[in-house]
Amino acid sequence: MIEHGGADLGPAVRWDFSTNANPMGPLAGAVQALAQADRRIYPEPSYLALRQRLAEAGLAPLERLLPSAGNAEAIRRLTLAARLAGCRHVWVPQPGYAEYRVAAETLGLSVRGYDSVASLTQALRDALTGTSPEPALVWLCEPCNPSGDDVPQRDWDALSALWPTAAQAGCTLAIDRAYAPMRLDGDDPLPNGLIDASWQLWSPNKALGCTGVRAGMVVAPLTRAPGWPDLAALAPSWVLGSEGVALLSVWLSDGVQAGLRVQRGVWAAWMRTQQALLRDFGWTVRDAVVPFFLARPPEGQPLDLLLPALREQGIKLRDATSLGLPGWCRLRVMPPEAQDALRAALKALAPEPAPEPDVDADVDADVDVDAAAPSTEEDACAPGP
Repeated sequence: MIEHGGADLGPAVRWDFSTNANPMGPLAGAVQALAQADRRIYPEPSYLALRQRLAEAGLAPLERLLPSAGNAEAIRRLTLAARLAGCRHVWVPQPGYAEYRVAAETLGLSVRGYDSVASLTQALRDALTGTSPEPALVWLCEPCNPSGDDVPQRDWDALSALWPTAAQAGCTLAIDRAYAPMRLDGDDPLPNGLIDASWQLWSPNKALGCTGVRAGMVVAPLTRAPGWPDLAALAPSWVLGSEGVALLSVWLSDGVQAGLRVQRGVWAAWMRTQQALLRDFGWTVRDAVVPFFLARPPEGQPLDLLLPALREQGIKLRDATSLGLPGWCRLRVMPPEAQDALRAALKALAPEPAPEPDVDADVDADVDVDAAAPSTEEDACAPGP
């Protein structure tokens, strides 16, 4: 089983920094919609009304919208479609969400990692100049997970300029947009060319504070690679339950979006204080554009000892090893009372400071310190014999 954050086999913790869901909990509009979901009947199997609502809200044209049971399910299905279309190679971000790699390896596809979009673009450019470039499925995540940062605009522009050539060679681009609704500034950095050329995977349950509801929407590219199968035909029947339909129905509503805009300002303030807290305890902290970020404890505090000790005090952090960053943690931004609990726990677990050296013990008792020292300032500055 792939390691994830959030719930585990242990008892529930009071302060869960490990998940990257909305730190303020479910939005009122989402709660109300879920309460009204009719669980007695199957949803309409084509999800036409839901897709029409999201199309009218500006997500994408109706014919390009495909429901999913969240991005993890969509990653598996899209990888299968790529395999059926003839792809044999998959590019994945490292560090990154393990599901991309596992989905590919499960189907016998070779996996190639990249550490930045700039290095990915160069690797693709090199591959496309070969004698027989091979089609590949290329995964990106924006904003990135686990780092919580974004791709520099110049790197997006370089990839966008290259992509028509890559698409002609049979490459398929898939962009995980799970954290886009949580961007602190709300701006989308993707060039229009890549938006039209890529598969985009949206799953707003984290932003809406309802991670237990598995629901998402895939936006298909304007044109698909030759031989690409019908992604809807690869989905299980009723891929979305009634709760998923209800959550997606209100995702882009005016009320929910207004609530998220207000929350973003609170998240940003909480993130500044939480990052400062960790720096005070000697942690290395990386900036982010979403309400989660990476941090590494100081030397001498290994995670295999620190994380269980914190859990005993009701605090859970996410070990980023399974995401490709051993020694680092991914932390969700949390409210002040949770930060106070984290501060108290880190203080209690901090190593005892080394004792000050005993200066008197280092002095040889047989040496007359006063006799050995210069008697005047002139003596102290005088040259030797």
